[in-house]
Amino acid sequence: MKFSRIVKSVVGAAAISLMAATGAQADVKQDLSSSSVLEDIKKRGVMRVGMSTFVPWAMRNKAGDLVGFEIDVAKKLASDMEVDVEFVPTAWSGIIPALIAGKFDVIIGGMSITPQRNLTVNFTIPYAHSGQQMVANKALAEGFSVEDFNASSVTIACRRGATPCQAAQKLFPKASLRRFDDDAQAFQEVANGNAHATISSAPKPRFWSLQYPGKLFMPTEENLTTGDEAFALRKGDPDAVNFFSNWILVHTSNGWLKETHDFWFKTQEWAGDVELSQ
Repeated sequence: MKFSRIVKSVVGAAAISLMAATGAQADVKQDLSSSSVLEDIKKRGVMRVGMSTFVPWAMRNKAGDLVGFEIDVAKKLASDMEVDVEFVPTAWSGIIPALIAGKFDVIIGGMSITPQRNLTVNFTIPYAHSGQQMVANKALAEGFSVEDFNASSVTIACRRGATPCQAAQKLFPKASLRRFDDDAQAFQEVANGNAHATISSAPKPRFWSLQYPGKLFMPTEENLTTGDEAFALRKGDPDAVNFFSNWILVHTSNGWLKETHDFWFKTQEWAGDVELSQ
């Protein structure tokens, strides 16, 4: 009888411990869920999106409104979440620190996945695939092949903290780089004849060359690099990564992302309403 009571006591204690552990796990799961940025967005009723203007991802039209591929993506995402969207224009060089500081909820800004960035932020699955192109000043570089830009006498302008500067440094290590806060400044440096060329995300260099055919040209129509663009989120939030990745998956499967991407990247139906040198 005494042995039986001991067994019952041990079993009872084990059951209580198991129930406590199960309850603790449930509490942890609930805490993880409630700490997700998704809960903040739903409570606030507004999704705050960090972005930086560059054609045709995000830009100002002649009325001063934000338009572009990223803008359409963010608006569609907010609509599906049944919340409003607030865009937070941010200098590209400081956009990741601003995300980490909580200035906005997510970066939807044509950000390519790189191992270095992934050490600091989490990425969703890609929602776009692009690459870098080059446009050059005719007076300084007409007749140059792509290989000719890898020379100490060449100056290449690019946007600091972004993939174009990284591509320029890798592909043209002998060239001098001039770094600017945005693509418009880098483009202007080339248009003014102060730099031989600039590198930017496709199809922007092609648009520039079409807009200023007497001044600019593309040394090659081929992309210099290829990239995978994704949403960037603060680390420690698996629920948000899961939701946004699945949103991308759904709208990749139903064709909405491709249709929207093609409108902004393969047509110029919108070009008359914006300044392409942004």
